Amino acid sequence: MSIRALKYLAPLISYIGAFHSCSVTGGEVWMPLAWAWVIIPLAELAIKPVPANMSEAEEELARKDKTYDFLLYLIVILQYSLLVKFFFAMKEDEMTWLDIMGRIWVMGLLCGTFGINVGHELGHRVNHFEQTLAKALLLTSLYMHFFTEHNKGHHKRVATPEDPSSARYGEPVYSFYIRTIIFSYISAWQISNAEVRKQGKSIFSWQNEMIQFTLIELAFLALVFFVFGWLVTLYFLAAASIGILLLETVNYIEHYGLQRKQVSEGKYERAMPEHSWNSDHVIGRLMLFELSRHSDHHYLASRKYQVLRHHDDSPQMPTGYPGMMILSLIPPAWFYVMNRRIKALGK
Repeated sequence: MSIRALKYLAPLISYIGAFHSCSVTGGEVWMPLAWAWVIIPLAELAIKPVPANMSEAEEELARKDKTYDFLLYLIVILQYSLLVKFFFAMKEDEMTWLDIMGRIWVMGLLCGTFGINVGHELGHRVNHFEQTLAKALLLTSLYMHFFTEHNKGHHKRVATPEDPSSARYGEPVYSFYIRTIIFSYISAWQISNAEVRKQGKSIFSWQNEMIQFTLIELAFLALVFFVFGWLVTLYFLAAASIGILLLETVNYIEHYGLQRKQVSEGKYERAMPEHSWNSDHVIGRLMLFELSRHSDHHYLASRKYQVLRHHDDSPQMPTGYPGMMILSLIPPAWFYVMNRRIKALGK
């Protein structure tokens, strides 16, 4: 095992805290949320970002090191084990409404950071095994259509008016939620329908990826309902919704106000590092498997998380993802900070 890869065990802090939350009551239930939304944001305000990149030799070694992949596979096992723990924990009788809310929010945190985030990373892989793991993780937030729309829609249309996942200048995060959730779902159906038509098959064919995802999600919900009951099913739906909102908040901060130039009717310049907001703040990078080096991810989507690079011409966030997500929830403060940065970029 690569010693250097062990730094990506840092997300297990959140996992251990979440597992503990499902075993206790009272204030301890909320500790993972304090870690994610208080301690980390404050730490990232104090710690300077680290823009350094690996050398070519280091990058080559990291790219070939399977340890980085095994860590992602481990997340799949941990996410499902936590979900089962959550289902059983939510059937307990000795919970206050604060315990219930705390456990739902903690599970929602893991649905976003483990389920959708790691699902996103594995979804960009080209082999069937890793793509299957990606879909399994997205299932824990009932957001499997993200696999289709993100890879085949968002990455093609990012930073253009046609992309529902790219926030527009002056758009509050709350109206963005409505637009991106609805139109990303519609886009996934349009992409999937077009694919089966190209194969000469009906859109109602089993080969339609969105039909597969819909039936799998309904079957999963039915399983939860029959095993754990309607109330636990509602708790799960609430946690999954939190995971979805966390993802869409991340989408909001990653591309807010940045636009690619249109070169002809329906065509835009290539997506470059300057079309995504970047953060080199170390804690957020580790906790989210380098998601915050988003400029390089859109520049070369096939690049694995451990070798994502800093680009000098990418616009930089003033702090890490957790802090930026909190800021986005206060639109006047968000606009005050970010609109000035966009104007300084000449956008």
